[in-house]
Amino acid sequence: MPVWLIWLIAAIGLAGAEALTGDLFLLMLSGGALAAVASSLLVDNLVVDGVVFLVVSVLLLVMVRPVLRRRFAAGTGLPDLAKALEGKSALVLEPVGRHAGQVKLDGEVWTARPLSDDDVYQPGDQVTVVRIDGATAVVFKSV
Repeated sequence: MPVWLIWLIAAIGLAGAEALTGDLFLLMLSGGALAAVASSLLVDNLVVDGVVFLVVSVLLLVMVRPVLRRRFAAGTGLPDLAKALEGKSALVLEPVGRHAGQVKLDGEVWTARPLSDDDVYQPGDQVTVVRIDGATAVVFKSV
């Protein structure tokens, strides 16, 4: 088996293992193994391949990995669905009381409870979402 193929299999294996960890460490080693593939194709020397693997892996770990980790950590991400639903109007489908109720909110049926435990809203009432508590919309009657 050619040496470059062994390096390629190592690169693919490391990249696949990275998918399980998500730490970006094995991905950097995979990049080093890809560099060793190129080295093996250019120079037929196992020691040179190993040095290329080591140098490129260390450079990727020291220079690229911290930048990627900061970038992923600082991402704005997707907007919070719960925050997006606050203040929206909903239609009461089943009586909304302290322990039960359903509303149609943004085209979907949600379980609901009133903001004040003493309130009860009847089907057909328009309510406003105050907040989302887990999978339950906390609502009050719109005026």
